Amino acid sequence: MVSKAQDRSIDPASLIMLKQAEKEGIETAWDRYEKQQPQCSFGQLGICCRNCNMGPCRIDPFGEGADKGVCGATADIIVARNLLRMIAAGAAAHSDHARDAVLTFKKMTEGEAGSYGLKDEAKLKALAAEYGISVEERSKEEIAAELADALVAEFGKQEGPIQFTRRAPVKRVKLWTKIGIDPRGVDREIVECMHRTHIGVDNDPVHILLHGLRTSLSDGWGGSMIATDVQDVLFGTPTPIKSTVNLGVLSEDKVNLVIHGHESILSEMILEASEDPEILKLAKEKGAKGINITGMCCTGNETLMRHGIPTAGNFLQQELAVITGAVEAMVVDVQCIMPALGALTSCYHTKFISTSPKADFPGTVRMEFHEETAYETAKEIVRTAVENFPNRNPARVNIPDEKQECMVGFSAEAILTALGGSPAPLIDAITGGAVKGIGAVVGCNNVKIKHNYGHVNLVKELIKNNVLVVTTGCNAIACAEEGLLKPEAADQAGEGLKGVCKALGIPPVLHMGSCVDISRILVLAAVVAKALGVDISDLPAAGAAPEWMSEKAVSIGTYVVSSGVYTVLGTVPPVLGSGAVTGLLTEGLDEVVGASFAVEPDPFKAADLMIEHIEDKRKALGLEP
Repeated sequence: MVSKAQDRSIDPASLIMLKQAEKEGIETAWDRYEKQQPQCSFGQLGICCRNCNMGPCRIDPFGEGADKGVCGATADIIVARNLLRMIAAGAAAHSDHARDAVLTFKKMTEGEAGSYGLKDEAKLKALAAEYGISVEERSKEEIAAELADALVAEFGKQEGPIQFTRRAPVKRVKLWTKIGIDPRGVDREIVECMHRTHIGVDNDPVHILLHGLRTSLSDGWGGSMIATDVQDVLFGTPTPIKSTVNLGVLSEDKVNLVIHGHESILSEMILEASEDPEILKLAKEKGAKGINITGMCCTGNETLMRHGIPTAGNFLQQELAVITGAVEAMVVDVQCIMPALGALTSCYHTKFISTSPKADFPGTVRMEFHEETAYETAKEIVRTAVENFPNRNPARVNIPDEKQECMVGFSAEAILTALGGSPAPLIDAITGGAVKGIGAVVGCNNVKIKHNYGHVNLVKELIKNNVLVVTTGCNAIACAEEGLLKPEAADQAGEGLKGVCKALGIPPVLHMGSCVDISRILVLAAVVAKALGVDISDLPAAGAAPEWMSEKAVSIGTYVVSSGVYTVLGTVPPVLGSGAVTGLLTEGLDEVVGASFAVEPDPFKAADLMIEHIEDKRKALGLEP
């Protein structure tokens, strides 16, 4: 039988594990995707509605069946409502992540989370200044306590503005206010999404989608930005650091503990617990040469950029890590965690440990994590992994050799520091033509696209054409695995970008963090726009999500476009059942917020669209193409 593996990924380490899974009869996400074929065409077009129990209703796209739901909702209404619910779910996921970070921060200021401290006092004071909080002759604890209260209030407030939206250029804020999408409180916008999409409430597609823009902004310039900044204060603002990525970072002779999910609150404590002398002694007693902590998905990005902790892979590699037979514990919190891990880990010795009060999965060991007892719980988690080491079957261990060096940790602050404290050198490189523009490439993996194929090929095309790329999330890990996050990767860039990278000693693709850290890209874009005296929509910049799959990505794409950045999607969103909604997203939004979406699954064609857009913006600014 011909192996299917070669059609599923471009990453060599992943191909090894996929072949191992085939050999052992182990099911992966790709197998489950094939079993779903053909997928429901009504759902793919977005023209099915289950928002009340008179349905489910579906609209016939060929006009031979129903053209309205039972209540009279048309395809335009149903598609718009479904999209708004996706935005709400995505914004809720990021904003709830932020809420947990803020509540941990608040508990720390109240002495109830003693395992945590303040790692970046300068950023603490900078955030306090944005909220008008006095820092003179006050202790950092007093400043932090007042800031914590101000941040908590952002979620429940009923009237805006959300403070961080004022980081955007004045022109952009005025536009949001004029068209009524300046976000109020984070929670208010999400709740209103659910109300509007209840049967018999909002039934105008444009009106529905405008609220989607507002809700997404409460994520990008609210929840996500709050999460990023609070985590920087608690755990340190990232600066450039070198590390390694891919499945080859797993160790044959150490205890392998993979931290997977999205929240730094847990992972930071596990890192500390893994260095506890008592635990290290136990590891040696169990026959291990040490403890090897590795990341997965966005938790991996968080620990990678702050501490240089190696990352084993991105979303579609979570099952493959277990299939190596070398993972003692897969420790998870929330978001992008496959429930299939429960059945998979039962085929191996791996402990599947779930920690969040909000999330449980089939087949897990529950070790619920709370800030008040953070270190003690983390230590018990690491101990569980160590005690599992003797249960590993050496005959089943198959760790790919592939691992790649990378340079990560380019926060907005780190990028500006590298430029001498001002965006002027970057602006000079852009106006002079050495750098044509900026490409923000982000997002998930999706089994509909060959693993990492869309991510890697789009980014390579951009840098070849002198577009500096900033990246987060699963795209960042894909680029790292391909070697694009090394300074040496500048040799793959066009002559202009290569020269800039060589001069600064940086890669042509800058790792800016996890998915909530797309907020760092917004901050950087705002800084550059303000320095030029223009709006974000005037910049020679474009965004892309080549392999997106989650509702979070829908919210992200919407707030990026709402901020004025043209964005290309690599997988088709469920909106094609409505010509009105599709037209608004791909053309009409240009007239509303100065940017729109495009959909292009081919990464080479997607790169062409982005480059063409960047050249048009250069021309509008009076710069050479």
